[in-house]
Amino acid sequence: MAFLGSAVRRVVLAVRPPLSPLCRTSARSYSSEPTKEKNVPYEKTLKQEVQASSGPTKPLPRSADAVVIGGGSLGCQTIYHLAKMGMTNVVLLERDRLTAGTTWHTAGLLWQLRPSDVEVELLAHTRNVISKDLEEETGLHTGWIQNGGLFIASNKQRLDEYKRLMSLGKVYGIESHVLSPAETKDLYPLMNVDDLYGTLYVPKDGTMDPAGTCTTLSRAASARGATVIENCPVTGIQVRTDDLGVKRVKAVETPHGTIETPCVVNCAGVWATKLGEMAGVKVPLIAMHHAYVVTERIEGIQNMPNVRDHDASVYLRLQGDALSVGGYEQNPIFWDEVSDKFAFSLFDLDWDVFMQHIEGAINRVPNLEQTGIKSTVCGPESFTADHKPLMGEAPEVRGFFLGCGFNSAGMMLGGGCGRELAHWIIHGRPEKDMYGYDIRRFHNSLTDNKHWIRERSHESYAKNYSVVFPFDEPLASRNMRKDPFHQVLTEQGCVFQERHGWERPGWFNKEGPAPVKDYDYYGAYDMKKNVNYKYNELLGKEYTFDFPPHHDVIKSECLSCRHGVAVFDMSYFGKFYLTGPDAKKAADWLFTADVNKKPGSTVYTCMLNKRGGAEADLTVSRLEPGAANLPLAPESNGDAYYLAIGGGVAEHNWNHIRTVLQDQDFRCQLTDHSEDMGMISIQGPKSREVLQEVLDTDLSNEAFPFSSHKVVNAAGHQVRAMRLSFVGELGWELHIPKDSCLPVYHAVMAAGAKHSIINSGYRAIDSLSIEKGYRHWHADLRPDDTPLESGLAFTCKLKSSIPFQGRDRLEKQKEEGLRRRIVCFTIDEKVPMFGLEAIFRNGVPVGHLRRSDYGFFIDKTIGYGYIRNPDGGVVSADFIKSGEFTLERMGVTYKAKAHLKSPFDPENKRVKGIYA
Repeated sequence: MAFLGSAVRRVVLAVRPPLSPLCRTSARSYSSEPTKEKNVPYEKTLKQEVQASSGPTKPLPRSADAVVIGGGSLGCQTIYHLAKMGMTNVVLLERDRLTAGTTWHTAGLLWQLRPSDVEVELLAHTRNVISKDLEEETGLHTGWIQNGGLFIASNKQRLDEYKRLMSLGKVYGIESHVLSPAETKDLYPLMNVDDLYGTLYVPKDGTMDPAGTCTTLSRAASARGATVIENCPVTGIQVRTDDLGVKRVKAVETPHGTIETPCVVNCAGVWATKLGEMAGVKVPLIAMHHAYVVTERIEGIQNMPNVRDHDASVYLRLQGDALSVGGYEQNPIFWDEVSDKFAFSLFDLDWDVFMQHIEGAINRVPNLEQTGIKSTVCGPESFTADHKPLMGEAPEVRGFFLGCGFNSAGMMLGGGCGRELAHWIIHGRPEKDMYGYDIRRFHNSLTDNKHWIRERSHESYAKNYSVVFPFDEPLASRNMRKDPFHQVLTEQGCVFQERHGWERPGWFNKEGPAPVKDYDYYGAYDMKKNVNYKYNELLGKEYTFDFPPHHDVIKSECLSCRHGVAVFDMSYFGKFYLTGPDAKKAADWLFTADVNKKPGSTVYTCMLNKRGGAEADLTVSRLEPGAANLPLAPESNGDAYYLAIGGGVAEHNWNHIRTVLQDQDFRCQLTDHSEDMGMISIQGPKSREVLQEVLDTDLSNEAFPFSSHKVVNAAGHQVRAMRLSFVGELGWELHIPKDSCLPVYHAVMAAGAKHSIINSGYRAIDSLSIEKGYRHWHADLRPDDTPLESGLAFTCKLKSSIPFQGRDRLEKQKEEGLRRRIVCFTIDEKVPMFGLEAIFRNGVPVGHLRRSDYGFFIDKTIGYGYIRNPDGGVVSADFIKSGEFTLERMGVTYKAKAHLKSPFDPENKRVKGIYA
């Protein structure tokens, strides 16, 4: 019998040549033969039900409203929720038996607390489905065991992270307790607590059984009219092109017949990329080996909670009277040759790779050193570039939905994501803010870039158990998209952030350049680790829940903008033109504000979904008709609009607009010139003095009012100047053809030298904008927030009779009163907040902060969050004014002042150039 301790010693003594990340993937064998050494720890798997017959378990229907492909956790949850929502003419196709791909060998852990409000809600739904709903519907037990969860902290930062989770959990009624080492020992007597800083105990966490869960989901869906067909592989997806040139799903092909359908749901896990290729859809995921071992019986382990020791990168899952031990390593093995014949199969475990988890487990539970290994479980899992799933309608083909890439969390997230995916399919949008999982979060230039997928997925896997710090940035696959200012800003000490593949300025290091280097895989696979890596060193200083060491640098950038003038490179913005015969009709329907003012006007507006939620906020500039002057102006003999959109969400916006145009049959052209123009924003009280030397036009309030734009000359180059501000100051944006960017930038900096002009980055923009009360989409403005709730009613043309998407929902909400609304909070204590802090009104939790930052001009921490009335009533101004509010940060409460208007420049004078 192998013992865990001897396994460690054996691997340490073994001398093996290191493998490169490429050759490491090819020499692995797998077997479908069940053996004592290589088997999952479940009493029952659906492999045992495999029949001799090779044909499908049921006849194929000729047509269906939707076909779900893949019978794992996500496929079963999706068809269950589709049927539960009333779409019963649906089919699930599984090439083998349910769970045969990756679900059958999953560890099945469920942790309720995550550093995301949406994920907490998704997990809560999964837990309800598994522990309550299915049993009530079917009378069958899914295999849910509520044995609790224990998060281990070996240092203060880790415990601070857990305390953040605890505070968020209070908003959702999730019980959790921070325990001392001694209290942890009382709870888990076999645990070594000598090196512990503390733990977080969540009593109602637990474990799921994959076979029991998927079988029960299948039966519940079938009882509602859905059809589940096993032993039926998919061989093709038929796609048709409609009269407008739009590609749409037509049918699913199998060896046993074809099913006509307008909707396919790709829940094929590791095999999702191949399925996508059948329809011309890019599915950016990669397969890796993911493993755990199952121990022999351990005396005294019964009824213990599951353990996550993040700092050791190991988990310990209770398995009856034994443990399953697994984790995330720095050097995972890629599975490049994905096999279609791989069903109920496992790889041989590579002990060289797995050893680190054994060491961590023995340190945490010393009894394991003399405990035998009953079996090893090493199977494939799919991983993505940001360790988040891929969901939603694919940009390439209408009716092709993704529900894959779950990074070994498909059981845990399956219930919540299955429900959201079903809602997406039936209603066109999910109920919750699923942008973090939406395939459209990735720019189309990245989703088939194998280099990017591989590097990013590796880093996300290797850092899965790392502390989630607010300002972390990836090191993998950087410099994919660079604007014309990149080199000159790098030379001036710019510390870049990555968004949507773009490098955008974060802040400016006064100690010189800190360029981003090629990815070194953290030294794994015998790769040479980067040395003297200034960027990585600066990033490491951000790894704190306190103010970072360069807090004063960001303060200087902010106050230079407030008192003088600063230049912001915002070139990563999306820059689209909307033209064509129906452009005015489309603009009226798409945008909440009336953008059909005279040419030369620029309007801040939202775009909504059918439920009235904000899919975007952007500026829309109405253009003069005329000949093309690209990239500054498109050809148009009618209505034309220039759309400027936050670059991190440009792909999402592009696809939202395109989808609406298709659904409404508008005859329009949407063209993307994001890469053809740079954009700098010159902001601050002295911005007019600087730009008056550079631009050949009168910049007075009368000649160039706020919310207007003109094509002008800047240092001999044509640019589009817009008088706008995202920081609450007098200022202009210059939209500049790519080849003219550097000459214009140098002219601005030369003119600004006598005014002490500085470069500034997005860390300053974050602070300045929250101080002014401007929204950030996907932070304090999301698809589940309406403009009325988010304080943006002024962007809605409700006083006009012009219809727009979502208008009916806003009118209903206005009539009934707001049940939730955004509120600004400030605190007097000098402590940082980052979002997710709990909001209490008179001692009762009413919400959490969505976004927080430090406001340097008012010298206070500022937070924005949506609050509810605990009684379910209207959240009125009086409800806010009459309450006493506190904010809980890492278990500590702070008195907070609630504001109905931004405490900075509430009369909006500064953007108009009025300075006291």
